[in-house]
Amino acid sequence: MKRRCMSYLLALAIGAICSCWAGLALAKVEPEVSALVPQAQLVGTARMKYLLWNVYDAKLYASSGQWRAGEPFALELNYLRNLDGDAIAKRSVEEIRKQGFTDEPTLSNWYQQLTKMMPDVNKGTRVTGVVDANDRTLFYRDGVEIANLDDPLFSKWFFNIWLSDATSEPKLRRQLLGAE
Repeated sequence: MKRRCMSYLLALAIGAICSCWAGLALAKVEPEVSALVPQAQLVGTARMKYLLWNVYDAKLYASSGQWRAGEPFALELNYLRNLDGDAIAKRSVEEIRKQGFTDEPTLSNWYQQLTKMMPDVNKGTRVTGVVDANDRTLFYRDGVEIANLDDPLFSKWFFNIWLSDATSEPKLRRQLLGAE
């Protein structure tokens, strides 16, 4: 009887784990993601918090649910509060600088571009950044393209904010990469 009970509990645990993984793999993929990321599947999710505030929920999508540097992917941010687009641009450049990028003229250029394209966001706004097969970054607000940059260096350093080993948010990175 004890052995049967243990087998039953083990089967329940395995079933729960499998259903969690299946839920990740079958999550809804937005059209802008599926159009540019072949066989896009959810890799992981995370919530960005700053002090006491929830800032955004993040989702990382990649081919077959496996993120690999140099391959197409998408990062979706669903904002949980109102934020100014200029503040988002400024914080993005600060985070790129923290990653170790020191070319100030390039950072200044990126900041100018980000302030022009980064929208003010409200609670419920979805901003998605997609890196395509040509290392071009496309930005979408609630499914509508708002900008694109044909700059592989920008694509690398901008998304390093979330995906680099040197990120200022290592727990968020691990969650996005499905390691937590």
